[in-house]
Amino acid sequence: MAADTERLMKAATVASTGVAVLMVAGKTVAWLLTGSVSMLSSLVDSALDLVSSLITFFAVRTALTPADAEHRFGHGKAEALAGLAQAGFITASGGALLLTVADRLLRPQQVREEEIGIAMSAVALLITIGLVSFQTYVARRTKSIAIAADRAHYLTDLVSTLAAGAAIYFSSRFEEPMIDTVVAGLVALYLMHGAWGVARGSLDVLMDRELPQAERQKVIDIARAHPEVRGVHDLRTRSSGLTKFIQLHIELDPTLGFVPAHAIGDRIEAEIERAFPEAEVILHVDPLGVAERHPRDPSS
Repeated sequence: MAADTERLMKAATVASTGVAVLMVAGKTVAWLLTGSVSMLSSLVDSALDLVSSLITFFAVRTALTPADAEHRFGHGKAEALAGLAQAGFITASGGALLLTVADRLLRPQQVREEEIGIAMSAVALLITIGLVSFQTYVARRTKSIAIAADRAHYLTDLVSTLAAGAAIYFSSRFEEPMIDTVVAGLVALYLMHGAWGVARGSLDVLMDRELPQAERQKVIDIARAHPEVRGVHDLRTRSSGLTKFIQLHIELDPTLGFVPAHAIGDRIEAEIERAFPEAEVILHVDPLGVAERHPRDPSS
């Protein structure tokens, strides 16, 4: 793995953790002074971001640990486990926030000291925009699931911060506490919706879901581009952290000798590895027409 990839991933986790600490501290003060339930919703979102950032901080360092005797395929799934944990935290906190919203619907309370809440929202918005921009760059460069999941949380924080500021302003301007409460409920639902997206991506990795069909077809096309290859079957793919695993069988003329067949297999492996730099490729050579002990993959 390239050193700059590791450096970017680690820098992103440090930046997100630092921002989360600042946001929790600032929004806690703003909530205590304003009594705004929408500011509380934004505080809950930031607290989730802090938990998420800490999980990501340790998960990324675990995922970057090289393979060892007990983990021959590496530690990449630590990222997916982190994403699943983050989704659970978000769902639970979103549900708790909805209970607070229900209480405020029954017992409305007018927002106070709205200037503090609006100022805090503006500062938080600027800081979060900067962090999300950096995370977007890192996620695109590294393809890290954990960084992408952390970025998703901060995108929801961006929305909740903007919503909290607007809710405090309009609730105070029109002296209508229901505006603040309804916005908080919408933010809670938005949080829970985002949790589902994070959980689904994590489960795909943990359950060894196949790579996208376009990438699978690219592997097949590379193999079949060699005139000596008579067929391709049993293509199996998955991902774990930043590493992709690709396995396939190719069929060659049975009259070819062992050495030429081995050389052809090596050339195809090398081409697939060039097309997928972070992949580990296992290629098996079969003589055309010889039955195998296990069924072939009908999709390949």
